[in-house]
Amino acid sequence: MKRIFTISASFFLAALLLAGCTRNAVIVNEEDYWLTKERGEVVYSDPYCSYYVVETNYGYTVLQTYGTYKPYEGAVLYGNFSSRGTRDLYNFTTGYVFTGTVTDYWLSYVEAQDALDYYCPFGKANGAKREFKKSSFSK
Repeated sequence: MKRIFTISASFFLAALLLAGCTRNAVIVNEEDYWLTKERGEVVYSDPYCSYYVVETNYGYTVLQTYGTYKPYEGAVLYGNFSSRGTRDLYNFTTGYVFTGTVTDYWLSYVEAQDALDYYCPFGKANGAKREFKKSSFSK
């Protein structure tokens, strides 16, 4: 009787331990999915500011870094840049999916500069305006 209890208790604990183990979900990069989304290019990225600017077909979009990843200037991104909120984006240049927060969208060049001045007030000395990189894709 004692042996049956010990064996059944050890099987129960082993089953409980193995049932608690889970496999990490592997994020599969579905590039075909991302290429159907809106395309943009990073035209401004500053290491001292957590915001960066993406130029799309509809104008400029200001995004905030979510976490530690921030794309460099010239990176081609795919995602939804036409509404506010936190979402996943795809960096086509590096093949990396990351999370960012769209704060402002469909801005003109001057409006995007003003938004960066608001979010990162210590970006440029002497009140000089930030210069955005020229986008390499045609609208």
